Amino acid sequence: MIDRYFRQFLSIATIVVSVAGLSLAQSSRPRRVKQSTPPEKPVEEPLLRPEPKQSPSARNNANRPLLDVQPVKPVGNTVAAADSNPVATTPGGTTTANTAHAYQLLQQKKFAEAAKEAKAISAQFPNESEAWKIAGFAELNLKQYAAAIEDLQKAIDLQKISKQEDPNTADALGQAFVLSEKYDRALPFLVAATTRPGGTPDPSMLYYRGLAEYKTGKLADAEKTLNLVVKANPKDSISLFYLGQIAVGKNDLDGAISALNRATVSDPRFAAAWTLLTSVYLQRAASSADPAKTSADYLSAVRAGEGLIKVKTDAEAVTLFGQALIGSEQFVRAAAALERATLEPGTKAVTFYLLGIAQSRAKNFPKAIAALQTAAQKSPDDINVYRELGYAYEVSKQYAKALGAYEKGLGLAPADADFKEAAERVRPFAK
Repeated sequence: MIDRYFRQFLSIATIVVSVAGLSLAQSSRPRRVKQSTPPEKPVEEPLLRPEPKQSPSARNNANRPLLDVQPVKPVGNTVAAADSNPVATTPGGTTTANTAHAYQLLQQKKFAEAAKEAKAISAQFPNESEAWKIAGFAELNLKQYAAAIEDLQKAIDLQKISKQEDPNTADALGQAFVLSEKYDRALPFLVAATTRPGGTPDPSMLYYRGLAEYKTGKLADAEKTLNLVVKANPKDSISLFYLGQIAVGKNDLDGAISALNRATVSDPRFAAAWTLLTSVYLQRAASSADPAKTSADYLSAVRAGEGLIKVKTDAEAVTLFGQALIGSEQFVRAAAALERATLEPGTKAVTFYLLGIAQSRAKNFPKAIAALQTAAQKSPDDINVYRELGYAYEVSKQYAKALGAYEKGLGLAPADADFKEAAERVRPFAK
């Protein structure tokens, strides 16, 4: 039976697996002290962890055309549109910038060449907005976001002067701001791009807007925008992931689970979505008063954890999976998984602590003691480790060591009545 301390732990831990508050009870075990200490480290804000691995730029379909870059203003009759000569001569003898060839390179996805030629033209004709625009688009595709921002902004400034403002340039600048994580600067451009009258917003621009709103703390706006993205594309896994995070922040666990299940169905390799889904199932199980629903959610957490470890097998992922297995009382399986996780260099105390719990509940007390001793070395100020270690020693009839563990915990938490009772209980046998 999972005791209330385990459930209290899960009710506050959504993503960060923490030592504090996690314990289980058996009918045959000695009475154990109440866990009331805070986690060994603060729980990170759930709305910001974990980020999806996918970059927002990964949303762009390779077959989707670039944001429109219209041909430049007509060049003189003496120069062909595809000529590489950056200067065109009008019939009257006036020289103007010829960006047609740079534009052609851009259309051919020869971005480095297009950027080089457009920059050369802008150096010769600094007031030619089309040259700055082509350079910015090429740099955006080369992921040179800082340069793209500078050149696109220059193009927009020149367009305003000539009263020839171009929404495609503004949209590209908004995208460059998003991809360089300047979300506050991106947002005005993205709102404009998705609210123009008479047109249907581009789903990618809607997503960028939702992401920028999310990153700038406008969560209600982000939720509305991302729901529009999902309405247009019900399989948009990244938008579903963020909707899941927003739901967690509102303590809407049912909504979070719904969104995250859809995200993992759409993208079975989305490790961040599996991680959050596992955590939310654990949280809902911990907060339920219905034993049947609690058991069902722990089993669902295990299934989500199985999805997670198919795509991510580091100690953090396996530790979360082990926590789900403990919640569903699959102690032997949890011990096997956590044992493998402890073989990684730099494994955290929480993994050894959970391994100790799993081994203890599986009644393999020598291995439980070994794991808990390591947890104590790694986290010497965590009273929960000494609570578990004292219990394992006591059940093994190593009363002197049990007393030492209980007294260590009592030293860290002098007001803890259960530690006091445990120490007095074993003291007569500690010889």
